[in-house]
Amino acid sequence: MLIDGVLASKYITARYSKELIEKLCSLSNKYFRSHVKNIWSVNEWSKTDNQALFYNIEIVDTAIEQGKQIAFSYNKYGADKKLHKTSDQCASPYQMILHNQRYYLIACNEKWKNLGHYRLDRITDIRLTDEPATPLRSLPGHENGIDYKEYATSLPYMFTDKPESIEFLAEPGIVDQVVDWFGENARIQSCGDKLKVFVKASPNAMEYWAMQYLNFVEILSPASLRSRIAANLEAARGKYN
Repeated sequence: MLIDGVLASKYITARYSKELIEKLCSLSNKYFRSHVKNIWSVNEWSKTDNQALFYNIEIVDTAIEQGKQIAFSYNKYGADKKLHKTSDQCASPYQMILHNQRYYLIACNEKWKNLGHYRLDRITDIRLTDEPATPLRSLPGHENGIDYKEYATSLPYMFTDKPESIEFLAEPGIVDQVVDWFGENARIQSCGDKLKVFVKASPNAMEYWAMQYLNFVEILSPASLRSRIAANLEAARGKYN
């Protein structure tokens, strides 16, 4: 199970995955090692190629402990499937969370003074600064801090817009997926032969989520989100007509 976890973790590079699996194998006996050959090679899995990931985690952890800001380059993938620098960032880090098999940093963007999310495997050239971090509770809307459990379930995808109350109809057959994505954050009640679900989530994230489960979900409110999805469907119809 531990080896499966290492293989499936997209935030661990292929080289580190191989090293960790070898260390796990060394903790067992020769009979166990003979079965490992049946596991797929780590090079056949989708992995990050950012070798600095663990160093990033170490620096962020130190910054959180010391209450300091961090500076770094933020990158995105190009058509050549390599990371390319898009901006220089300065941020006050608060928490690292594992979401959808990716590590994210929740931090205050010091330029805009708002809460943002950064993929740790997209960060390079990170350094610890001497500047004191902006206190989380000084940010508007976060005077009481963050409930990270609720925070994660309100963002099925890591968008930064403010969560809103969202209502949708769902087929009973996908109740497992609803619970997997939203956990205790979802309130579910019967509505004829369907289920009516109430969640508090990012509208931008819910737009993508609802499109993913298009055949099983209908957004009821807010009207603005419903209209956006209708526009997406019309645009898609034009492409496939």
